[in-house]
Amino acid sequence: MDRPLRFHPFLRPMVWGGRRLGDVLGKPLAPNALYGESWEVSDHPVHRSIAASGPWAGRSLRDLMERERPSLLGTQAAPNAVFPWLIKFLDANDWLSVQVHPDETAVRKLLPGEGSKTEAWFVIDAAAGSRIYAGLLPGVDKARLRAALEIGTVADCLHQFAPRPGDCVYLPAGTVHAVGGGVLMAEIQQTSDATFRLFDWNRADHQGKRRTLHIEEAIASIHWDFGPVSPVHAGDFTTPAPAASANRRQSLVRSPYFVLEYLQSNEPQFLGGSGRLQAAVILEGTATLELKGAKEEVSRGQTWLLPASMPEVPCRPRGVLKALLCTLP
Repeated sequence: MDRPLRFHPFLRPMVWGGRRLGDVLGKPLAPNALYGESWEVSDHPVHRSIAASGPWAGRSLRDLMERERPSLLGTQAAPNAVFPWLIKFLDANDWLSVQVHPDETAVRKLLPGEGSKTEAWFVIDAAAGSRIYAGLLPGVDKARLRAALEIGTVADCLHQFAPRPGDCVYLPAGTVHAVGGGVLMAEIQQTSDATFRLFDWNRADHQGKRRTLHIEEAIASIHWDFGPVSPVHAGDFTTPAPAASANRRQSLVRSPYFVLEYLQSNEPQFLGGSGRLQAAVILEGTATLELKGAKEEVSRGQTWLLPASMPEVPCRPRGVLKALLCTLP
């Protein structure tokens, strides 16, 4: 596999969603519906991504994993029968539930067949009054959390902050978290759809029905020794493009599952060619990927997968390009 891949987005209506996946990121939303997620790259049974570009257009990521896994994953092909990442954009217009994702041990007991879910968020835009809840406050134990659940004050047990565009929040499996009030963000996570809801803000749909909670599973998944989670900020992300620093590459997250960097540049960059799986999530700007005998146009809201076997390719920004680069360790 000698060139990057882009996939058709899979758009998911959510009770907490909005319209910015279309208005800001250019996703094709159906009218009069609220969308919470755009799955950009997925090998999860809920949706298998379909390639939209190059000689593999029309083929699923599952098919590519079965037939081209060494080319895609390089030295990590053997331990990864399932593609290791699920990459999304999220529009948290309303509030996501207060929730927790299980780690490898918990998911085997509580949801066999699913995967563990460590994730990272990168804030693209945040409305006034929006919040991120990430991690338990010091001193919060199982008894205090159960008491808060009884009276609906779970948020008082959580570390919280007002998000800024450019904030990156790393959420290892077992971390209690929530977000909402107008936050648009990119998400890199392990391939999993395992979510246990602790509290859903007493929200009901138009028929008065509330979403299912998973209190016992969530409590069994929490890492009680995890404290408050603070963001790492990508410098210059909100600086207007003409005045932005010419070149910046900043480390955001190093985990066993992915290494995440912020790239900002108005000069040619080389992508791929590392012998490791990479992905480029385009946050702002446009560019051209100069492939052998062809070109691909890059724009905001796209995600490009760079197979491990791919040689490096020039990426030529038009103005300032801002992107997340994700690499398989």
